[in-house]
Amino acid sequence: MKLSRYTVKNITAPISVPDDALFELPEKVLQFGTGVLLRGLPDYFIDKANKQGLFNGRIVVVKSTAQGDSSLFDKQDGLYTICVRGKEQGRTVEETIVNASISRVLSATDEWEQILECAHNREMQVIISNTTEVGIQLVPDDIRHHPPKSFPGKLLSFLYERFRAFGGSAHSGMVIIPTELIPDNGRKLESIVLELAHLNGLEESFIEWVEQHNCFCNSLVDRIVPGKPDAAQLKEIENAAGYTDGLVIIAEVYRLWAIEGNEELRSVLSFAGADPGVVIAPDIESYRELKLRLLNGTHTLSCGLAFLSGLETVKAGMEDQRLSAYMATLMQREIGPSIPYTMEAALIQEFSKNVLDRFRNPYLRHLWLNICMQYSSKLKLRCVPLLRRYYELHNQVPELIALGFAAYILFMKAITCKGAQYFGEHNGVPYLIQDDQAAVFFARWQGRDAAGVVKATLSDTPFWGEDLTLYRGFEKEVTSQLESLMQGDTGELIECTLNKKEVAA
Repeated sequence: MKLSRYTVKNITAPISVPDDALFELPEKVLQFGTGVLLRGLPDYFIDKANKQGLFNGRIVVVKSTAQGDSSLFDKQDGLYTICVRGKEQGRTVEETIVNASISRVLSATDEWEQILECAHNREMQVIISNTTEVGIQLVPDDIRHHPPKSFPGKLLSFLYERFRAFGGSAHSGMVIIPTELIPDNGRKLESIVLELAHLNGLEESFIEWVEQHNCFCNSLVDRIVPGKPDAAQLKEIENAAGYTDGLVIIAEVYRLWAIEGNEELRSVLSFAGADPGVVIAPDIESYRELKLRLLNGTHTLSCGLAFLSGLETVKAGMEDQRLSAYMATLMQREIGPSIPYTMEAALIQEFSKNVLDRFRNPYLRHLWLNICMQYSSKLKLRCVPLLRRYYELHNQVPELIALGFAAYILFMKAITCKGAQYFGEHNGVPYLIQDDQAAVFFARWQGRDAAGVVKATLSDTPFWGEDLTLYRGFEKEVTSQLESLMQGDTGELIECTLNKKEVAA
């Protein structure tokens, strides 16, 4: 039996399934992105709220890129299964949910007119996005293109359509919640949209409407959602459920969506009442810094090392004595004390402990190679502020951070180029480098030794926003670590770095 609106009523397993009435709820949310994080967190909360009669609205999803196939959403009437697995307050949680929050998926490339028609819907209240860290950038864009090429351009086009549809009325403004993991994501997105409006010569009355009647919220999402289970897990899930689902995803129990806002905002985002994991607060900076640095920063500095060590998943990394020691020590010795935000040491320590427990979740198959996607921008946004703060505090080389940078540079060594795709190679096996800087590194590695590549990389001020070679001893340490990675055993190098020993020749 294939999951669909018409077969869901035949499910007899202990699974949370939607009532027929949920399919008739109005469309209240426009979501840019079909990724598993959105489906595993914001969409999870909205579905939960709908089932409790709190939000009563569904999501129109915009597929912004030409990559991937959205036909499964059509075939399954937008339904998909979330398998929540892990531990919460010492108890094992195994919950299976059929999510009915998505009403339809529209392609920006082929169905832009239908997306703009959603701007005419009076019920539409909220816009959510997750376009990765590289999505929220100012790109000179013409909003008259169908569609505009950038996410901010698409958003501006939609808002302008809504402004015209309702004559700039106050009630037609939207709550816009980007979930991209960058500081002040809401304010940054708003500034880009306003600048694009000026570049497109849009009228002042529209710009005033955007500023006065639309709310751009800073937000933070925190949940590990590895995505589709492996073949063995999928077979086990489908056998227990009694149906097949091409969109099934796995998610950990822990969930947090922190949104910066006041009580007035809470009345619009009524789904917040369905789960304590949705936090609406005037200041969410402490949530963001803990998650961005300790969880994401650790992931980013560890993913290249783990991949080069032959470890496929985060769970395998936590089972590896050397890598798990690296991750724990990295958090305790270099990341925690360098968080560029004042908070109690006990809070940092407790959060670090919880992060390591989450990494050990036996139900999650989180691939290190997936974490390496957009490696460069992640390192820049998550880890360079830690490097800067560490030097401010100690004025010496953070050796574990340096090792993470060295692994990044080696991972980014493309061996072959096929069209616009770049491939590295590890132990004779090619891997795809999914990074906006892949072409830069392909050229950078040509005719240079390790020292030359490190210097060219760290001194790339236009990319990093500063010259990282100016941090005393950092270039030398990264070069030494890179040379060792290229010659020796990665696990041995990790151990020697932790113990501050020389690597055996």
